[in-house]
Amino acid sequence: MTRLKNVKKTTKSNIITFGIVILFYLVVQILSGAGLTSSSFEGQLVPICAYVVLAVSLNLTVGFLGELSLGHAGFMSAGAFSGVLVWTLLGQSLPTWLAVLLAFVVGGCVAGLFGFVIGIPVLRLSGDYLAIVTLAFGEIIKNVINACYLGYDSNGVHFSLKDAASMGLEPDGTTLINGAMGITRIKTVSNFTIGIVLVILALFVIINLINSRAGRAITAIRDNEIAAQSVGINLTKYKLMAFVTSAVFAGLAGVLYGLNYSSLVARRFDYNTSIQILVFVVLGGMGNIRGSIIAAALLTVLPEMLRGLDDYRMLIYAIALIVMMIFNQSPQMIAWRKRIAERFKGARKSDGKKKEVA
Repeated sequence: MTRLKNVKKTTKSNIITFGIVILFYLVVQILSGAGLTSSSFEGQLVPICAYVVLAVSLNLTVGFLGELSLGHAGFMSAGAFSGVLVWTLLGQSLPTWLAVLLAFVVGGCVAGLFGFVIGIPVLRLSGDYLAIVTLAFGEIIKNVINACYLGYDSNGVHFSLKDAASMGLEPDGTTLINGAMGITRIKTVSNFTIGIVLVILALFVIINLINSRAGRAITAIRDNEIAAQSVGINLTKYKLMAFVTSAVFAGLAGVLYGLNYSSLVARRFDYNTSIQILVFVVLGGMGNIRGSIIAAALLTVLPEMLRGLDDYRMLIYAIALIVMMIFNQSPQMIAWRKRIAERFKGARKSDGKKKEVA
């Protein structure tokens, strides 16, 4: 009976989570169709979707696995550059939908491969050591891409880590990655609908993983590694499962983000981006998927909303972060929210009984 109640509670919570995303999409579409949204807000819609996917995927590693990772921007950049390269090369020769699909598939696979290769040695560490190593990975990826020159001509593909001239391209050759300038002249194709589809896909996969047997093993590792190992849980297997899944969706979010701009540079994916994504997870509540969605959406839009306040913009942003942290994490506020919820439930039950009597 208790297990059935828990299943019903989880199902109800998941329906509410998906409902929030779908309702947000419908409201934005209606407002946009009526001409009630600004161009600035519409320009934030795709980044909102990308950051929601990043926050939800990082929550799998930080909130449910219990490992502090600061390399999410590295996986995002690996997915972004590989996906955008595929789109640049195949976008003219293939149907648009197929080229976009291949870009997402390649971007997710490349990020997942990096996650697997990095995860095998890194997940033997924990705590601060894991955070430092994953942070270093993100910075290495950024600096390698900054120094990368890639192009092609009739003689094939040319690559250099020195400068564009050292590639030896023919005059009519095409430069794909131009060092610190990154990839330019990208034909933008990302839109809000693709972003929402990716958000729903990420939620579907990650929520089902969390509620599965593998998800229970992952949370058991978070709670107590020694106890989990003592009952036969393979620590390496389930840690890698969570880490690689998180990396794959970071890569997919990177492709969505990269295809939203006409140029893509590596400096967009520095350690500040990893910290920003971690802030979304912490403020939304570690292990709280719905909280990550709301925090990512609000904190992505908030700086743009405050842009007209000039010098006070970052001060108000910092105050908002502190208020959200207190509201979500303070024991007193948590207890207060529970009391309000219980009173609301009690009021609903009393109203139901009155109707039955009547």
